[in-house]
Amino acid sequence: MPKQRSGRGILLVSNLPQLQNLIKRDPKGYREEFLTQYNQYTSLLRLQSVAPSASTSQANADKSDDRFAELVNFISQVAQCYPDETKELPAQLRTLLLGGQGGAMVKGDLRRTVVKNLVMLRNKDVIDSIELLQTLLPLLPHVPSSLRSLIRSTILTDLKTSNAKAKNHRLNRVVQSLMFGMVESGMGAEVVGDKGKGKGKEQGGEAMWAVMMVRELWKKGVWTDAKTVSIAALAAFHPNTKVQSAAIHFFLGSETDGDEEDSDAEDGIREARKDVRKMQHSLEVGKGGRKKERLLKQVKKDENKKRAKKVAGIGSTPNFPALELLHDPQTFGEKLYDNLHRHDKHYSLDHKILIMQLLSRVMGSHKLCILGFYSYIIKYLAYHQLQVTLILVSLAQSVHELTPPDVLTPVVRKLAQEFVHPGVGAEVISAGLNAIREVCRRQPWCMEEDLLGDLIEYRKSRDKGVVTAARGLLQLFREVNPGLLKKRERGKAATMGLVDGQVPEYGHTKEIPEGIEGLELLDEHFAALRKEANGGVSDDDVDMEEEDDEAGWDNWDVESDSGSSSSGGWEDVSSDGEDLEISDSDDEAPKKKAAKSKLKRVAEEDEDADEDDDVDMDAKSVVSAAPSAATEVSQTTKKLSLLAQQKILTPADFALLNELRLKAAQDLAANGGGSAAKRKLAALEASKRHVGNDEADRFLTESEILGPRKKAKADYEERMESIRKGREGREKFGSLKGKKMKENKSSSTNREKARNKPIMMALHSNKVMQKKKASLRDKQIKLRAAIDKQKRSKH
Repeated sequence: MPKQRSGRGILLVSNLPQLQNLIKRDPKGYREEFLTQYNQYTSLLRLQSVAPSASTSQANADKSDDRFAELVNFISQVAQCYPDETKELPAQLRTLLLGGQGGAMVKGDLRRTVVKNLVMLRNKDVIDSIELLQTLLPLLPHVPSSLRSLIRSTILTDLKTSNAKAKNHRLNRVVQSLMFGMVESGMGAEVVGDKGKGKGKEQGGEAMWAVMMVRELWKKGVWTDAKTVSIAALAAFHPNTKVQSAAIHFFLGSETDGDEEDSDAEDGIREARKDVRKMQHSLEVGKGGRKKERLLKQVKKDENKKRAKKVAGIGSTPNFPALELLHDPQTFGEKLYDNLHRHDKHYSLDHKILIMQLLSRVMGSHKLCILGFYSYIIKYLAYHQLQVTLILVSLAQSVHELTPPDVLTPVVRKLAQEFVHPGVGAEVISAGLNAIREVCRRQPWCMEEDLLGDLIEYRKSRDKGVVTAARGLLQLFREVNPGLLKKRERGKAATMGLVDGQVPEYGHTKEIPEGIEGLELLDEHFAALRKEANGGVSDDDVDMEEEDDEAGWDNWDVESDSGSSSSGGWEDVSSDGEDLEISDSDDEAPKKKAAKSKLKRVAEEDEDADEDDDVDMDAKSVVSAAPSAATEVSQTTKKLSLLAQQKILTPADFALLNELRLKAAQDLAANGGGSAAKRKLAALEASKRHVGNDEADRFLTESEILGPRKKAKADYEERMESIRKGREGREKFGSLKGKKMKENKSSSTNREKARNKPIMMALHSNKVMQKKKASLRDKQIKLRAAIDKQKRSKH
């Protein structure tokens, strides 16, 4: 008899994957089987809420958890088929993850299973993003790193997808409120600090994950609003220094850079570490040597350089949009300074420098005046202070044109006393002069005349860095305030009054410009473009044709008068001494009135000029010697072009205007414009280098404070690269003896012959036979010589 098939065997309760497949095909037909599994799931769910008893063995507990995990997967997979029966499933999973209602939080593999199924329910639109993120965000501080990476990627992906087409403001508000709550939950804790006994005892670490999520979402461009910046601004005052540091790095670091740069840096470090391990392994299993040790040392050095570069954040740019979106910059800066001053003994030097950098950038970008910061930072201005270059950068960045000079004068004097004197090295003097120059560049009126005279005397030093720094300070005051310099030090341009960049005294403003310089060049450029578009006909020719058409109507009344007199039907009637104006259009009337008023004004000016000539006849010699003030004003005043009245200039128009001005200055300097034209050309070229750059030009780097330094010793790769460059094009001068590249190939060298010699011949060679026949004394002598040579090579 043939064997009977058990058709219902696949519906066993233990075969959940097959039952899941059948339910998805026919939900109504397998509803009873589903309810059976669901009842078992609810029973195990109630057991999860009860603490395991002491009599329960670990094996039974693990078996129950495995079965419960299988049921959670099964119920989640078919939840969309039975929405009424599984409507409580998301709330139950949330309770398992977060606890509540007397139940404990699940842990281990079961927690990972519940998280994955909750994400699957979101992908199937059983729950919305708000419910998912309200569950996952509070989990971040309580899960291990492996599960935390999954939760972070899920949150970022969901938020990015929800805001892809349009901003999901409802979802963003909910998630931002959750992050505000995570940050505010630890704000009432005591500040312990990150040094001494308080190191490692800080609380409120859950706020760290909120700041990290904000940084990631800002970097990916998902959140770019002011509320996101407010979360980071609130975290900058958190009692936990790690949270503070993360929030400060949000404003200081390279969060605006793309993910590609970060991934490239990490890949570079990973590859360098892999090379180090490979070299170490080759030394352990193979034959060692000085060459391999030298290569290993070089590879380790490269790895350390890449890691240090990533840690230092070289090439990072400040987060300017975040700085500009601060709600109340003045209050934010004052609270930063109060936090720095109050907890000065709790924070380490690195953390205090971070706060100084953020405070100085906020002060510089928003033109804030927090005067207590300068009295606080003055105690750190010493050449032996650790990381003093970063402190000098923070000091210079905080200064702007609205800073009172009397507050900065003691700071400049302290810099000169500590850094610029013969008792320190040349690098210290150079850094001090550069710091003073950057402070004075932003507020020139803080410098004293006697002190400036002493500082610029260092331009006679023998060190290149000191000379460059002193000359830079001298050139700065030649441009901004030459009155503080002696007459012989001002330079020709400043002495003749040809410098235009002088800074007005504190409390005064610059003169209001009366026009746009070089606008006529832009007008001519547009006229040339219109002429080219019109087929070579300029606007002037078109205007002449229109004038010719209008001129045809001139003297029409004379001709009509002569015709009327001959006809005898019309008579001229006087208008009692007044001209009768007749116009066939409303546009001609204001033109004629304007012409009459202009003639009247010119006539009055001529009368006034005649009266002035009569009165000032005796002072004619004085007037001829020096032009009058009115004449000078008329020469310097530039008339506004019609272009400014007819068109709103765009940034592209201003960029084109700068190019036209630069081209005109180049032509003028090339055609013998003199030194004035050359100075103008140099100024335009300098401004062009800064046009189009990022706002990062407002802030400084350590290299600008340190100034030019002596060239460091080249490493092995740089020397080899230089050697290879020197060999280019010199092949015919090198030796080609025994080389394959020789034109007529000859025999190989003795070393190549020895390398390819058969083993049996090598064993019977004279060199090997002499070693075998050597006496014990000879072997001892050679061994001792080899040991001494190896010791000398290591030292």
